[in-house]
Amino acid sequence: MQLTLDGKKIEAACGETLLTLIRRAGFYESDLEKMPLAAMIGGEVFHLNYDPVRLKDGEEEARSAVAAANGQISLLRYKDKMGKRVYERTLLFVLILAVRRLFPGARVLVQYSLGQGLYIRLEKTPALSLSDTLLLKDECLSILREDFQLTRERLNIRDAIAFFSKDGQRDKVRLLQWRKFSYFDVYRHENYMDYFYGEMLPSTGYCRVFNLEYLYPGMVLLMPDAKNPNRPATYRHSPKLAAVFYESDEWGRLLRCSNVADLNDMIANGSVRELVRVNEALHEKSYAGLADRIVKRGARAVLLAGPSSSGKTTSANRLYTHLRVLGKNPVLLSLDDYYIDRDKIPVDEKGERDLEHIETLDLSRFREDLESLLKGMETEIPEFNFSEGRRSPKGRMLKVGSDEPLIIEGIHGLNPLMLSDAIAKDSIFRVYVSALTTLNLDDHNRIRTTDIRLLRRMVRDNSVRNASVEYTLSLWPSVRNGEERWIFPYQEEADAFFNTALVYEPAVLKKHIFPLLLGIGEESPHYAMARDLVKFLNYFADAAVEDEIPPTSILREFIGGNTFYMKCD
Repeated sequence: MQLTLDGKKIEAACGETLLTLIRRAGFYESDLEKMPLAAMIGGEVFHLNYDPVRLKDGEEEARSAVAAANGQISLLRYKDKMGKRVYERTLLFVLILAVRRLFPGARVLVQYSLGQGLYIRLEKTPALSLSDTLLLKDECLSILREDFQLTRERLNIRDAIAFFSKDGQRDKVRLLQWRKFSYFDVYRHENYMDYFYGEMLPSTGYCRVFNLEYLYPGMVLLMPDAKNPNRPATYRHSPKLAAVFYESDEWGRLLRCSNVADLNDMIANGSVRELVRVNEALHEKSYAGLADRIVKRGARAVLLAGPSSSGKTTSANRLYTHLRVLGKNPVLLSLDDYYIDRDKIPVDEKGERDLEHIETLDLSRFREDLESLLKGMETEIPEFNFSEGRRSPKGRMLKVGSDEPLIIEGIHGLNPLMLSDAIAKDSIFRVYVSALTTLNLDDHNRIRTTDIRLLRRMVRDNSVRNASVEYTLSLWPSVRNGEERWIFPYQEEADAFFNTALVYEPAVLKKHIFPLLLGIGEESPHYAMARDLVKFLNYFADAAVEDEIPPTSILREFIGGNTFYMKCD
């Protein structure tokens, strides 16, 4: 039977796996940058041990996904987001197997990303040490040399729950009790069985590029470097980011809500309303503490930055309120008003404009205006007309006094290019905000912070801008590239981090976004991403608590009902 593999016609026989076809077509590479890791068929990701042709009633026929895709198969590599996730899942499988071999009974908690790595905590006695981490690295290398095949199998949900219960993986038992389907897919080796909610590599030998860095009380599992996947990424210590994640972890314990099963139980028994109130109170207390620090510094301007859908505008307004409580009369400014006219932004080789680039801002004008305002001079502040894509002919006049701190929000607020040498560094207070969720599906499966921000943005774009989910998904790669280049490198420059994530928010966002995600068909280029989001949202119970969410909540910026005036980023 003829198939098309990455544009190349190839004959496939019954029983031949995708990996066999890849080798015969000459696509197999030892270079990780070029190595096929998985396949995309009809908008769905498949592992390379999948055989696309089967025997039915004595006749060879394409499997349903292959037939629906007219035999078109695309290969995923490390540069592809889905390929990168396949690699990450397999590496986690290897690491957890190594832990089980060396430290039976230890609990592995995969928590959050730090740079190009994952922070992982190991609960064992005695506590994890540097020498333990080195032993684990050696054991992982041994598992890679074994290069055993990874094959997915499907279990009845009752059998899966029985296995995980006997194995002591209580977190998975609790999560699977909320699963809506009668089956559960797993990968198994020796006495270890697990699933990472997606496909894995064909064998352990594929994920040979990694490193382990000891970081008390856990370790960082480093992925291949994004710029050169044939070497592991270098760990760059980010103490402020790590501290805010640690604080958020403590919040989860305080709220008694560390994973989805905890949240679902609260929804089922009605205590989720108390969770909303306490979570919002924690935010309120943190904003008050932030305002105290700004006043204590005597800062004349607050630069508030963060990635898309992090809640910058609501944070600026809530900070405004708390500074008023302290006797200040703050003034809100948005960096959006310093955009240059859209037709003046240069296009790339594809004819597209990079709207995330810092040079979309009139930097010299902003620096001059900020200097002028801090000197107490009356200054004309520009206003950008988004409907016309250009600056309005006339701005607004502004003059601020010593008790009128400026709160300036925008994605580039932490970039050193925003400030001139003439501005005293201690007169500026920098705040980084982002939705840094530490809520997990289970011990081994984290919820990506970027996925939460994407859900927020899709909900807001659809309700405020009448933009389709597919439109937002089409923009997201460009948005993410801009964040990696222009925002994340400067986050440690912040004087304070503020985590805008709310532990209960996925259960609220689900109601708004789930039907729209289900409406994306297999023919869409965004089907795979939509399907991934649907799979993880399936585990959340619906929380009918919108009447409990205050009008000043971060979440109101996205679901509506916010009492602040906002411009959307």
